[in-house]
Amino acid sequence: MASDNPKVNGTRPGNVRHPTAPGMMMNAHFANVGEDASKEAYEHGVQVVDEDKAFNPNVSKYLNIEHVIPAGFNYHLIAVFGSQSTGKSTLLNYLFGTQFGVMSEQERRQTTKGIWMSKNKREAGGSAMAENILVMDVEGTDGRERGEDQDFERKSALFALATSEVLIVNIWEHQVGLYQGANMGLLKTVFEVNLQLFVKDSRTIPKSLLFFVIRDHLGTTPLKNLQNTLIQDLSKLWSAISKPAGLENSRIEDYFDFTFVALPHKILQPEKFEEAVNKLSLRFREGYNDPKKSGLLEEAELPVFLPQYHRRIPADGFPAYAEGIWDQIVHNKDLDLPTQQELLAQFRCDEIAREVLVAFDEKITPLEDKQAEDARIGQPSIIPDLGPIMNAARALVFKDFDTNASRYHKGVYKRKLSELEGKVDTRLKALSQKQISAAHKSGIDDFSNAVSTAVKLGQKKGGSYDFAQIVDSEKKKALAKFEEDANSIAIQGASWSDATHQLALYRKELDEVSGRLRKEEMRRLATRIERWVRTRLDESIGLEFNKLGSGRGGSGAPEHGEKPATEKDLWDRVWAIFTDTVSSAEKRFTDRAQSFDASPDEVEVGLWRLRRKSWGVLRAKLDEEVMEGNILLKLRENFEDKFRYDEHGVPRIWRPTDDIEGVYTRARESTITLIPLLARFKLAKTSSPPPLDAWIGDAPASVSPADEDDLAPIGGLDDDEGKTLEEEMVVLSDSKQADLLVRFKKTADGVYVEAKRSAIGGMTQVPLYFYGLLLALGWNEIVAVLRNPVYFIFLILAAVGAYVTYTLNLWGPMARMTNAATAQALDIGKERLREFLETSESGRRAMAQSGLDNSTRSRDEGVRMDRLNANGKKHDDEDSDDI
Repeated sequence: MASDNPKVNGTRPGNVRHPTAPGMMMNAHFANVGEDASKEAYEHGVQVVDEDKAFNPNVSKYLNIEHVIPAGFNYHLIAVFGSQSTGKSTLLNYLFGTQFGVMSEQERRQTTKGIWMSKNKREAGGSAMAENILVMDVEGTDGRERGEDQDFERKSALFALATSEVLIVNIWEHQVGLYQGANMGLLKTVFEVNLQLFVKDSRTIPKSLLFFVIRDHLGTTPLKNLQNTLIQDLSKLWSAISKPAGLENSRIEDYFDFTFVALPHKILQPEKFEEAVNKLSLRFREGYNDPKKSGLLEEAELPVFLPQYHRRIPADGFPAYAEGIWDQIVHNKDLDLPTQQELLAQFRCDEIAREVLVAFDEKITPLEDKQAEDARIGQPSIIPDLGPIMNAARALVFKDFDTNASRYHKGVYKRKLSELEGKVDTRLKALSQKQISAAHKSGIDDFSNAVSTAVKLGQKKGGSYDFAQIVDSEKKKALAKFEEDANSIAIQGASWSDATHQLALYRKELDEVSGRLRKEEMRRLATRIERWVRTRLDESIGLEFNKLGSGRGGSGAPEHGEKPATEKDLWDRVWAIFTDTVSSAEKRFTDRAQSFDASPDEVEVGLWRLRRKSWGVLRAKLDEEVMEGNILLKLRENFEDKFRYDEHGVPRIWRPTDDIEGVYTRARESTITLIPLLARFKLAKTSSPPPLDAWIGDAPASVSPADEDDLAPIGGLDDDEGKTLEEEMVVLSDSKQADLLVRFKKTADGVYVEAKRSAIGGMTQVPLYFYGLLLALGWNEIVAVLRNPVYFIFLILAAVGAYVTYTLNLWGPMARMTNAATAQALDIGKERLREFLETSESGRRAMAQSGLDNSTRSRDEGVRMDRLNANGKKHDDEDSDDI
């Protein structure tokens, strides 16, 4: 505006009550910072921040004068942003009736220095504008007065962006698409620092509206095309800025909305310019919209002030809030913004880095995806040729970056190169570590399988294998293979690719696996030795207990019931067999353990476990031998051997004249003495339990809890068992002894009764005179038989048969069989007779008359072999029917 009282087409808009401020006064009619101004001085506005970056403490006073403080949240803040001398102040004056100073067209000097604020001077009711609109006029950018010092304009632009609901970006049509002319470089820096300082969460931080006013629009290029160009530039700008952690994937639309308006040329089309400005002013009103339609506001009639843009700071707190924002901006070191040269270098280096990473991603991303998929299914694999691929991709990306970016600012180039190296090496390091991990896991598995296979092969060949030699050989192969895999993925020039540490970890785990395999093999060896001990003890101890069933080996019952020698030293022989067997097993174990390269401590623990396990095997065998059925059978065999055989081992044939009771008593008493002998494991030589505690020994110092988990507690050795050595040696408890004694006596009594019966049953009482009578009456027959050879031979055969029958004591059974056969023949004959009578008419009448039908039927129902007694007769209840 060239004159002191500028006009629009010769006149001011009718709703503007104050003339435009003089062009050369630089807002001298406003209340400046540091000025103790009167109330009238605040009539046109207030300077918020001066050109020396000092904040005005009287902003609250101005808001009080304008009656904004009582409004609470009912106020709105607008700021203008753009290059110097682009008509920003003129635009605000026309839109809001303010009187910001404008530039003299003859001298082209800067008019706005610092940040100024004024309240909307248009009448709210008449123009339908919102109430309490505060407008900030910000010092323009690219001014020659500041020159290269752009620190203030960037800080002021950031302040306007951080505090305003609406930021009017004032640009000329011919500036659209230009990086500097459209202030894109400054917007990029302001966006970055705004994110770092003020944005924590896009869901809780209010948005801002970037209101682009395109000046001097001639209409040649449609507004839609200009809008698309600006949106594309802003999107590229946002993708290139550095974002805080957690906001890497954020979009500019998360924090800003956009609207675009074009104004005609003010000089060439003054009427259209004024008309467009008046129409535009009507949009500065409150309204609401659907949040789902947030983004670009294309509708020309939509209101500007939406709830999501308001900072929700009460009017009385705004001055303190704005001062705090400015203080943070001024004193934050991150806001000491670099020069234009550094900005250009940062922009280009970032752009070049993105370009060279495209080719890098094409080679590396598939490898990363493969590793991720392998990890997902739990089968990490070794990628072939990974090392050459990574080296080639790394060298190419650095070469291309150096070729294109080394021409820019050296400090920025080196910093961006370092950042690029960090990104590239981070991904390559992850690939290498996963490859190393896969090689590590695969090598350990292959080592374990190779050792197991070699051991099994050696066992098939007869057990002639050296476990330590197998482990050492396979370990060397595994280390060589791992070192080869690690060297194949080494990155040239990268210190982190040194696999020395991984090789040491691999070697350490191989040693741990070797130790575990050795322990497992020693456990298997111990199991085989224990199985061998069990087999030997089962056989040897079983033979010793079987000797109990042979009594004195055919020497008959002792005279006074004393135990024979084979019974007295039973436990001595058992202990001797046990210790000799375990000693042989220990020698076997020691010899085999030497081939495992086992340490003395491991051998000592193995022998200690072997002795304890062997004792458990012996106890299990003893418990098996003294089970109720087994021990009772052995006691009966022992008794019968002493009772049924004489001192020469000849079976006894009992006769009535034999002393059956005496032999029975001696044999029984001799066998009964075995029960207390078997009740406790006690040596005959010392009359005390065997020295089990001394024989097993104390637990070695190197024994671990895992070595004791599968060991059964032993009385006298383990304190937690609560048993003494005497109690450990109890084989038969007192109650079991008593029960065994009762059962044995019943068994022995049965044998005695059987012997007594056989002696009595074989005896026939014939009077002596009968033999004389038989001889007198049958003399002629005797002579006839003796003279006849046939009769004589038959007589000899009969005599031999009778002698054998007598010798075997079979006369009684034969007599009983004869009686039974006779009785059954008689019954069968009666039954046949009854059947015959029933088939004839006369027989049935006779049976009916005699009443014998029912009695005979009931009597003969039970004539069966299984209903006869031992004498061949029916049982007593059946015999009573015949009576």
